[in-house]
Amino acid sequence: MSRALSELTLEELWQLFPIELAEHNPQWREWYAGQAAALSVLLGDEIRQIDHIGSTAVPGLLAKPIVDILVQVSQDCDLVSLKAKLLEAGWLLMAENSAYGELDLNQGYTPDGFAEQVFHLHVRRSGDWDELRFRDYLIAHPEAAAEYAALKRHLLRQYKYNRDAYTEAKTDFIRTCVKSARASARDSSEASA
Repeated sequence: MSRALSELTLEELWQLFPIELAEHNPQWREWYAGQAAALSVLLGDEIRQIDHIGSTAVPGLLAKPIVDILVQVSQDCDLVSLKAKLLEAGWLLMAENSAYGELDLNQGYTPDGFAEQVFHLHVRRSGDWDELRFRDYLIAHPEAAAEYAALKRHLLRQYKYNRDAYTEAKTDFIRTCVKSARASARDSSEASA
C-alpha cells in the first residue's frame, strides 16, 4: 500500500514529482475551462476574477504540464469557509498565508505520481498580480517566451528533482519581464492621459 503524500519527505516528494517539461498542449486551455467552470459553481459570488496563468496559458510555450489558475476573491471574503469548500471538493492545501489572504492548492498529485490532469490553484485577494502581467508579456513578446523556454530547458538539467531551486532560478527572468510589462503599461497610461 502506498504511503500518504503527507508522510513523504520533501526529497521523496521531489523524486515522485520531478520537474517535467512538455511542448504546448492545446488541451490545457480546455482543462482550465473545465476547472474554471467547476470553481465558479463551487465558489460562486466569492470569485471576482478567474484566470489561466503560468506557462500553460501561453500558446506555443514549453511548460510543466500543470495548469495554473488564479482565483481572485473580494477583500472581505471568508477564506476559512472558502478553504473548507475547496478541501471538501478534493483540492489539497499546499500553502497558506492568512495574513495576506493567500491559499495555494493542487489537484492531480497522487501517491503514485502525477494524474493525467494536474492543477495548481492560487487564491488571492483582488489586486494587481504579477502572474497576469508575466503571462500577458510572454504572449505579446514571443522572443521573451522563447528565451524563457530555453532557460527552463537549461534549468531542468540542473534541478529536475528540486522544484524549489528550479523555481528560484527563474525568478530574475520573471522579475525582469514583469518590470518591463509594468513600465510599458505605465507608458501607455501616460500617453493616453
